[in-house]
Amino acid sequence: MPEPTPTAEREADAADPVDAAETPEPADTPTDPNALAGGDGGDENGQRFGAYYYAHDCGIPYERSDHWLTFFGGIADRIVRDLKPTSSLDAGCAIGLLVEQLLNRGVQAEGVDISEYAHDQMPEEVQKHCWVASLTEPIERRFDLVTCIEVVEHMPPGDAAAAIANLCAASDRVLLSSSPYDYGEPTHLNVQPPEYWSSLMAANGFVRDFNYDASYLTPWATLYVRHSGDLPEVVRDYDRVWWRLHSEVAEVRAKILELQDALDVLDTNDQQGSLRKQNAELKEEVLRLRDELIGKDAELGGARGRIAEMDAHIQRYESMRQRLEAILGSKSWRLIWAAGAPVRKLRQPGQ
Repeated sequence: MPEPTPTAEREADAADPVDAAETPEPADTPTDPNALAGGDGGDENGQRFGAYYYAHDCGIPYERSDHWLTFFGGIADRIVRDLKPTSSLDAGCAIGLLVEQLLNRGVQAEGVDISEYAHDQMPEEVQKHCWVASLTEPIERRFDLVTCIEVVEHMPPGDAAAAIANLCAASDRVLLSSSPYDYGEPTHLNVQPPEYWSSLMAANGFVRDFNYDASYLTPWATLYVRHSGDLPEVVRDYDRVWWRLHSEVAEVRAKILELQDALDVLDTNDQQGSLRKQNAELKEEVLRLRDELIGKDAELGGARGRIAEMDAHIQRYESMRQRLEAILGSKSWRLIWAAGAPVRKLRQPGQ
């Protein structure tokens, strides 16, 4: 059964994926490791991969949601575009999402999984193309392509080896992904590096297809193909890829060392240190001048305000002066002034 989150970013599941309907064993009862495996790890009915597992131990609940349908739809698009299978078997198909997406794209897709619960979650049209069984059991027919996504790490080593042999007997192409991490996941009984699975595949006459990049599935996903057994050809392919990767790593390492040397020169060169110090001082001076300019601009704004206020006073006084002159120069004012002459004379001192 595929681990429902076959991506590099998936963290190890923390909880024991026990079906909520099961009764936990007493703490002092010895536990058979196969019983913890669920799936193909010795639990013939796949009960460990039941409702609780799919709801809680897969990160995002593993169900026919938009998230998972889109995810497996993208994988199906790449498989159809790149590998063009006429028929396929998803070994450990869980709730049949990849089978469903491949069927929708015209592939004669089938699936097998040990979990009866998972089989019951499939739409009726998908159930017709899937069956419940262990991967340790022989597969009765052959397919153009077999996919096995995050499954074999859930199986004890002996069962995993038997499953690999059955997958290889069922097709000339096997797209395999098995996480080399997540040791803390309780159902992960056989977490191994990629070369472990390559060795098992080679024992069954399969080698890695170095011309195919399956990283759209997981960073460790690999397409294995049946090989004629021509050892020189296999060695040539391995050595070609090894040499390219070795050269890339050496070039990157040399570039990093070159950059480190340049940084060391900058750190130890007095002139460079002096320039950095001067640059810092200039930045400080620019900031000081900017603050001073802001202050002066504020003072200028205040001065302009006061000038405008004084100008308003001057205009007001000028207006009053003009009005006074107009009054004094008027005929009415001269008559009033003449009429008041006797009174002013009486008020003069000494009169």
